[in-house]
Amino acid sequence: MCTVFWDRYGVLLLDYRPNGQTINAQVYRDTLQRLRRAIQNKRQELLSSGVVLLHDNARPHRAQQTTALLQQFRWNIMDHPPYSLDLAPSDYHLFLHMKRFLAGKQFHSDAEVKTTVNNWLQQQAVDFFDTGIQKLVT
Repeated sequence: MCTVFWDRYGVLLLDYRPNGQTINAQVYRDTLQRLRRAIQNKRQELLSSGVVLLHDNARPHRAQQTTALLQQFRWNIMDHPPYSLDLAPSDYHLFLHMKRFLAGKQFHSDAEVKTTVNNWLQQQAVDFFDTGIQKLVT
């Protein structure tokens, strides 16, 4: 499983998890801490101007320790209405195009899939990511 955090300029963090691993509050909290470090490295100005995180209502996202961490980060949380795929940029934009690219390809290992996905994401122009975020606005 791969969780992708991205903004209008590109990918901030790719978080790959082993097959079968459950995403609980602690795992998600660790991922958010890695995301904060990625923002510090790639978009440091966001930490002072304000991070807005589109967040669904999955249990790990709503856990008390997750909420406390996000309050500590002082990030603005934009709640994702349940069952609203039109508000999930990763679903209607990023993964839609990625699935088209991956269609018909065969992979022999998880590492090969990761490399292909990483390369595809790196090849996308800034306009690709900006378009996905702009669709969220409309």
